[in-house]
Amino acid sequence: MSISAIESVLQQMRATALQAGFAPPAGPASAAGAEPGGFAAELKRSIDNISGAQQKAYGQAEAFELGKPGVALNDVMVDLQKANVAFQTGLQVRNRLVAAYQEVMNLPA
Repeated sequence: MSISAIESVLQQMRATALQAGFAPPAGPASAAGAEPGGFAAELKRSIDNISGAQQKAYGQAEAFELGKPGVALNDVMVDLQKANVAFQTGLQVRNRLVAAYQEVMNLPA
């Protein structure tokens, strides 16, 4: 896809957003490609949350295996399942993002 085609699509998206009542961003995007608190920051926050849930669950599982007091098997199992569900959700989001990217890249110029 050429740069001019991308710019054209971007301009159309901006016009549609203005018609829908969304305000344009206050300034240009940062060097990373997204404004603070934008999509990239939200994606990173989500990945960090998934990682944190996994670390907590694995930590509890290890504590249970070592026989530390105050760690119940049902709590360990629930936390492991929560971590698994969070990971599977993240995986599905990733798959959909890749599919959307491939679809955009296959659009005629």
